[in-house]
Amino acid sequence: MEKDLIKQTPEETALINRATSRRNFLGYSGVALASAALFMAGCKKDDEPMVTPPDSNIIDLGSGDVGILNYAYALEQLEAEFYRQVTSNFFSGSTSLERDILNDIYQHEIAHRDFFKAAIGSAAIGTLNINLSSVNFTSRASVLATAKAFEDLGVSAYNGAGQLISNVDYLLVAGKIVSVEARHASAIRDLLNPNSADFAGDDIVDSSGLDASRTPPQVIAIANTYFVTPLSAANLPTS
Repeated sequence: MEKDLIKQTPEETALINRATSRRNFLGYSGVALASAALFMAGCKKDDEPMVTPPDSNIIDLGSGDVGILNYAYALEQLEAEFYRQVTSNFFSGSTSLERDILNDIYQHEIAHRDFFKAAIGSAAIGTLNINLSSVNFTSRASVLATAKAFEDLGVSAYNGAGQLISNVDYLLVAGKIVSVEARHASAIRDLLNPNSADFAGDDIVDSSGLDASRTPPQVIAIANTYFVTPLSAANLPTS
């Protein structure tokens, strides 16, 4: 199988160092992720079990690699819906740079969401009902603060789940997706605090230079704030 699906070129590396060009880099990454969905779908085993929730009031993510992929799929649904609402009616006073970046991130989250849906196939959880009523979409501060929280949560979720994935092909692509999510987090932080060091602040990068990591139960406890029907990570692998 192809092992170099989302290779970053020197030109793309240079682009991310310039805020005015960052939106162009984000656009390039989305194209690569869309093609990666086909790769993952091809790697999926046909005999993977269906996910059957044991309780209609709880959505069980499943077990093994399928459960981890469903976990990522749920988080990407949350992010995609958030950015859909953001870009449907931008907050008052939004700049062209802000709109470009938020639109590009939205397109990435769509690619991520559809990527996992295709990869998991018949074992995928359904479309989740999401409640974002706590977000004031007319407020720049509310939108960007929520975007920051979601992107940081997503990066920490991938960091914490990587060790739980058995299939190396899944792990390869998940690693490339988390790098895109980290670029999103950096872009949002730069919008909030331009020309500062907050893009890699000590609230997310520790003294060893390592990014934050959360376990699936820790992430689900936060994400369930926004899911109408709560998710359960009870059957996900822990090691």
